[in-house]
Amino acid sequence: MNSIMTAFRTEHTSKVGVRVFSIGLVAMLVLSVTAQAGTERIDPRERFDLLIKGGRVLDGSGNPWFYADIGIKNGMIAGVGHFDEASAHRTLNAKGKFVVPGFIDLHSHADDGRVEHGLRDTNNRRRAAPNLVSQGITTAVINPDGFSPWPISKQRDELERMKIGLNVALMVGHNTLRKLTMGTDVRRPATPDEIEHMRQLVRAGMGDGAFGLTAALEYSPGIWSTTDELVALVQEVAPFGGIFSEHERSSGDAPMWWSPSKGDPNPPTSIDSVKETIQIGQRTGVPVVLTHLKTRGVNSWGTSRTVIQLVEDARSQGVEVWADQYPYNSTDSDGSIVLLPPWSITPDAQKAYADTPGSIKNSYSDMFRHYLSTLSSSSTEKLRNDIAHAIELRGGAENILVFEYPDQAYIGKSLAALADAHHTDSIGMAMRLQLEGFGDRPGGARLRGFSLSEPDVEAYAAQPWVATSTDALIALPEDGDNIHPRYYGSFPRKLRYYAIERRVLSIEAAVRSGTSLPAQILGLSDRGMIREGCWADIVVLDLEHLRDRSTFWKPHQYAEGIEYVLVNGSLVVDDGKLTWSLPGSVLRRSARPPSGTN
Repeated sequence: MNSIMTAFRTEHTSKVGVRVFSIGLVAMLVLSVTAQAGTERIDPRERFDLLIKGGRVLDGSGNPWFYADIGIKNGMIAGVGHFDEASAHRTLNAKGKFVVPGFIDLHSHADDGRVEHGLRDTNNRRRAAPNLVSQGITTAVINPDGFSPWPISKQRDELERMKIGLNVALMVGHNTLRKLTMGTDVRRPATPDEIEHMRQLVRAGMGDGAFGLTAALEYSPGIWSTTDELVALVQEVAPFGGIFSEHERSSGDAPMWWSPSKGDPNPPTSIDSVKETIQIGQRTGVPVVLTHLKTRGVNSWGTSRTVIQLVEDARSQGVEVWADQYPYNSTDSDGSIVLLPPWSITPDAQKAYADTPGSIKNSYSDMFRHYLSTLSSSSTEKLRNDIAHAIELRGGAENILVFEYPDQAYIGKSLAALADAHHTDSIGMAMRLQLEGFGDRPGGARLRGFSLSEPDVEAYAAQPWVATSTDALIALPEDGDNIHPRYYGSFPRKLRYYAIERRVLSIEAAVRSGTSLPAQILGLSDRGMIREGCWADIVVLDLEHLRDRSTFWKPHQYAEGIEYVLVNGSLVVDDGKLTWSLPGSVLRRSARPPSGTN
């Protein structure tokens, strides 16, 4: 424990720690006084449902820890103070441990419209969300990236009827609205009449209790929407005090779908995307969230400095810009990369290959081999340029690893190392993987790129306007190993690796980034803090042993050091073990002022 306390003292005096501490000092002092006043009203012989004794409380404000007992009654925090004479149906001994608010995940795929494998699955084990609650998450913001079930009222009813393991806040999905309004004719800007229809749908979704609107401008059909369309829709969440969360049009020097041979010569960049989101906030007065903020691809590494400056400038001008981030240097799509451009495998390659004698159905290797034999020198050059772009986008040849391949000697090797061993370049090695690898798999191998640079990840993690998120689905071991470790470890990793080990930010700031900060963004006045009157979403953790255990090779591993997790006062993790209980609620918006008002 001494090593951790040393880290506390050192980091708390750092520039980052001081900045985070000072941001909400006045407000948090008021809250502290309120909490202390509340404890004086507690009868010292009070009988609580549950009493957490002797822990070091990090209340979520960003302030230093303090010793306190926490009394819980009827699912809420009834008192924070010293209750030596109080009794409880059950008492948890938190001596030597830290007590923090339950983590709030601003970007979760626990439900994103898919019934199976999410919170509306018929499997109780999945609805318990074990990989999420085991890392201390007690609330998840669902329907991300522009996708949501419809209507929102039906989703709410199903979640409340089926019971879930954690709390959820619902969002309206922009992509869903486009499909409902435009059908299959989505590859164009919406007309004024179509925008008006989508506005009506936004109002309906907000009336059903959604917290705001999500969009994904790198995915279909959001790709074809205009900024003006988005502004018109975001304006509809303002009267409800909602937010706008946007998956970027691009997170690097071009969107994921772009390639040099097929795309516009001037694709949108991550900087363009950030500017667009800021413009939407500026024109609507609605708080905007740069969701799963990242800088992807070798050619864009280092642009976090520009992004941070853009956000700081916008905030100084009164635009409420926020962000969330999962603390890893590899994305989910990095785990399913195909370095060959789609046009070299399908559909053009299929057309060329289908008429060849003895062709093998679904043999990507044979298809690609045949297609190579038909290419002109100019087409070959286009192919090589597209592969080179894909390699750079995914972190460069030295940062792309082989996870599955017929030749076991390739496993764990980088594309660069394999290219050297075979006396070829990385482009030639990417083609060789398809020609000699799994014939029924595009690309011939399962690869993972590490497309984000650690300095960029750290720079974003240190910002006081960046919350922590997972961008994760609910996972069970039977789902296979091709999942991201963020599914199990995002919040413990933020505390252990980036706060305690790397000292990118203080422990106090790291806790705040997962608790009161997302609560503030959402307008939740009764969660994200440990104080009287808040719901008892609480985590008791052992910082000495806290760590994420999930890896890219073995993802299905629960974090260590999470000893107790309470959702609405009920234990979902008890003495380090899952209870598989379902005490979660579908949250309602707080009655905060409409966005853009003072």
